[in-house]
Amino acid sequence: MELTLVTSAFCGACARTRSVLAEAAKYLPDATITEIDVAREPDAAEALDIRFTPTVIVRDASGTQVFRAEGVPTVPQVLTAAVRALPA
Repeated sequence: MELTLVTSAFCGACARTRSVLAEAAKYLPDATITEIDVAREPDAAEALDIRFTPTVIVRDASGTQVFRAEGVPTVPQVLTAAVRALPA
């Protein structure tokens, strides 16, 4: 499963979101966390239809999006999304 965090340099909430993902990752040893900065990677942000930062996207092993949060998600929200990303 992949957790993608889309950030921007001027985003104070992005630091809080990094902390949420770091905490959730303690329970998700097989998860990959990728961070995309909208200023450095505008094409990637556009391809993901990013409108706000932070945005968190959780994908399953096939790359299908199972969760998207605009703003700071909670650890329980991320963990619930991770369960949806697990193989059936």
